Amino acid sequence: FLVGDTRRIIREAAEKSCFICCKMGATITCCQMGCDRTFHLPCAPDGQCVTQYFGAYRSFCWEHRPQQALRPRPSQDNTCSICLDTVEDNISYKTMGCPACQDARFHRHCIQRLALHAGIGFRCPCCLNQEPFMTEMLIMGIRLSKRPPSWQSDQEVGPSDQRHGRCNAATCLCLGGREHAEADGPWQLRLCSSCAAEGTHRLCSSLGNTTCSWECSTC
Repeated sequence: FLVGDTRRIIREAAEKSCFICCKMGATITCCQMGCDRTFHLPCAPDGQCVTQYFGAYRSFCWEHRPQQALRPRPSQDNTCSICLDTVEDNISYKTMGCPACQDARFHRHCIQRLALHAGIGFRCPCCLNQEPFMTEMLIMGIRLSKRPPSWQSDQEVGPSDQRHGRCNAATCLCLGGREHAEADGPWQLRLCSSCAAEGTHRLCSSLGNTTCSWECSTC
């Protein structure tokens, strides 16, 4: 974008309100023709919106998001194939399935975490299908990673007890640098509660002293 285009986009976004949180500054608009719903990317999960992380990076509101077309589940086992907790009987935004075996069911947040950790080895946790499973997950808004599986990377870099020790905030405010960390206070380093592969100083992500968990933008 040119500087003028960037300023125009920022100005237009500042005038749009997020239909989920009702605050201004919504930069994402549903791609469905005729739909003018706008929202913030962090608000998307609460509004059951989908962003496709490939191609044109299209985004959809809850009404126009892509839907999975799966046959009724052959088995009566209503558990997530990843965490083994209960899932809904029907396919929905929060409950997804494998288009290959038609039987695997999993929570959206579970398959998203698996996708990020599995990297290039991402496949159905039940039938191990990679295509068309991966294509379906991309269409449904699951973000994939081109990195090797995290369990392989951990073995390559060193002992399994080695912790991430760097602030990954877009703007690190610590004068001591991104790798400076203290036991408590604003420069205490919090790791992502989902992947533990990214971290932030409390102050750099505006985390209060009572905040016990934090998730990175990827998770």
